[in-house]
Amino acid sequence: MKRLSRHLWVAAGAAIVVAVASTAESAATPQELLASYVQTSAQRADALAGQSFFTAKHGRDWSCATCHTATPSTAGKHATTLKSIAPLAPSADAARFTDAPKAEKWFRRNCNDVAGRECTASEKANVLAWLISIK
Repeated sequence: MKRLSRHLWVAAGAAIVVAVASTAESAATPQELLASYVQTSAQRADALAGQSFFTAKHGRDWSCATCHTATPSTAGKHATTLKSIAPLAPSADAARFTDAPKAEKWFRRNCNDVAGRECTASEKANVLAWLISIK
């Protein structure tokens, strides 16, 4: 009986992960993507915490602002390749955060560069809440 319970918990956990992933993948607006991160983290998004995370270094050489600038309504430039980066704020680039798989890909890559790990759903929600608030 104990063994069966463990398998049910594992299956339930896997189902939750799939449900959250499909919610994020179906997001079509920055607000819908934000809602999926909030739901996953079970915490309210905090735009000020998002701004702080975005501009701070997290034990690595870069912060998010290193490439995206501290004013993400303007274009940035990759720190190594010098390739131009379109503005990150959805108010400045309407296509930003409208493709959830693409947003996840870049969160994964950029969080690894900045923090040396994947960002949590709460961190993503906070950063996205701040970016959405930029007018």
